[in-house]
Amino acid sequence: MRQHTKKRKGEERFMAKFLLKRMAMMLLTLFMITLLTFILMHAVPGGPFTGEKQVSKAVMDALNEKYKLNDPLWKQFFDYVGGLLRFDLGPSFKYQGKTVNDFIENGLPYSAKLGSITLVFVLIASIPMGIVSALKNGKWQDMLLMALATVGVTIPSFVVATALIYVFSFKLGWTPVYGVDTWQGYILPVIAMGGYSVSFLARLMRSSLLDVMGQDYIRTARAKGISETRVIVKHALRNALIPVVTVLGPTVANLLTGSFVIEKIFAIPGMGGYFVNSVTQRDYTTIMGMTVFYAAFLIAMVFIVDLFYCLIDPRIKYD
Repeated sequence: MRQHTKKRKGEERFMAKFLLKRMAMMLLTLFMITLLTFILMHAVPGGPFTGEKQVSKAVMDALNEKYKLNDPLWKQFFDYVGGLLRFDLGPSFKYQGKTVNDFIENGLPYSAKLGSITLVFVLIASIPMGIVSALKNGKWQDMLLMALATVGVTIPSFVVATALIYVFSFKLGWTPVYGVDTWQGYILPVIAMGGYSVSFLARLMRSSLLDVMGQDYIRTARAKGISETRVIVKHALRNALIPVVTVLGPTVANLLTGSFVIEKIFAIPGMGGYFVNSVTQRDYTTIMGMTVFYAAFLIAMVFIVDLFYCLIDPRIKYD
């Protein structure tokens, strides 16, 4: 009993140490991303008000003074980091009275809803496709599914979106051309945005499962007379899912924070439109805020994936 308690306390201390270490790495990574984005953004010639028409030098100087663009770059950067620590992403330089927090608050619900539906579609379609293809390796089912997956990987999403709109909106009239005011409006954006992820994860699931099915412990399980279904579900799938879960973290972050191209094509008022407009208009704070938000979300998803490794395979230890 005493040894068991001592072992449990040791595991708890180790887990706490692991979590603290990972949190420090996450914060350092986010800081470096913020610094690099800031440097690259200010390295581009001109400024956020360079393109303004019929603006006198006095007005330009007043704008730069208002937004503290005359301060040294190091001071601008650390002022921005101070705002991040208060969860304040700053005001927009192009939209009077608007802040980057407002853009995220307005756009994230649309992007997150579209991304959540797309994620469900990706998981429901890709994993069964990969499993069936692996179990039917070399047969017509495998060749058909992998041919579809190859097409999905190679064709860009904007081409898929354009083709879907032409066929199902203009020709057949089954879905609206743009907007997500009705549930039908989500059908084409979900397919266009999730097509690549479905194809990629299906191919990854197939190759991973084929690799696992060739391992010695799978042959041993079969030799013991265990049913094929139990061998696949209990022994093969859990190990085959590890590479899929690794890729799933960034995939979830990409889907939930919105697709710039898809949201633009289907006129969805998500985060993608704000980011595209901020780049074209050199809206420094919006570019920074969207980039930092996406980076933080991506880093968090990678951290969650690391934690899921232990649930999928208890043999994995964070040594």
